[in-house]
Amino acid sequence: HLNCAALPENLLESELFGYERGAFSGAAQPKPGLLESAEHGTVFLDEVGDLTPAVQAKLLVAIERREVLRLGALKARPIDVRFISATNKARNEQGLVGFRSDLYFRLAGLPVEIPPLRKRAAEIPKLATLFLREASKRMGRSTPSLSTAASQALMDYAWPGNVRELASVMD
Repeated sequence: HLNCAALPENLLESELFGYERGAFSGAAQPKPGLLESAEHGTVFLDEVGDLTPAVQAKLLVAIERREVLRLGALKARPIDVRFISATNKARNEQGLVGFRSDLYFRLAGLPVEIPPLRKRAAEIPKLATLFLREASKRMGRSTPSLSTAASQALMDYAWPGNVRELASVMD
């Protein structure tokens, strides 16, 4: 799992593709990237819509050729991985707004669109209870119950931040 929005471009490249010794200052040892390390597995690219154009181009090459070129390497390495990606960016017939359409269509083999939380209000009490349970466990406390009024108030709210916002509120 890699949150594409959480890392600056240069760090994101080294995390995805890896690097060779001496590729940059501080690269004392070679390091395989996420794509190489996930051999025969699955890579989840969260917030893929936030990738810079340069990283999008390198990722497209890696997916099409099924190989990665570590930073500072001269020879590409083969990879065998599945890709799952997620984004909150707007989508149209051509793909994601501001995203390479060729990469979008490589990643969008089986698109699954999840409606926003406000359109799934019936799920909110169960999710809220789950998040309360997790937060209580982290704090070493017993899990409080949601009253009917609290559940209704949660279901009436629009949740512009979707599930992440609900989780934060429950924390």
